[in-house]
Amino acid sequence: MGKRKTYSQEYKQEAVQMLKESDLPISQLARNLGINSNMLRRWEKEMADKSKSAFPGHGTPRDQEIAKLKKELQQVKKERDFLKEAAAFFAKESK
Repeated sequence: MGKRKTYSQEYKQEAVQMLKESDLPISQLARNLGINSNMLRRWEKEMADKSKSAFPGHGTPRDQEIAKLKKELQQVKKERDFLKEAAAFFAKESK
């Protein structure tokens, strides 16, 4: 048998959010995400029962902090790249 696939807390939360916002049946959305519909139902139930503390995962606080910092770094890089492009655009327009 293969190794069991794990999903991050953010992925589970986003999948449940998509379920809430989508008009698609749960089976179709689960198929689109490549997961079993029972898994998506379980995530939805767990999210409803525990809200913020849902999907605690098995990582250490250090791992969680690293993941948070990586996500923040990715966002800052996107903002930086956007500002570079905007500056180049306006510099070109002012000539």
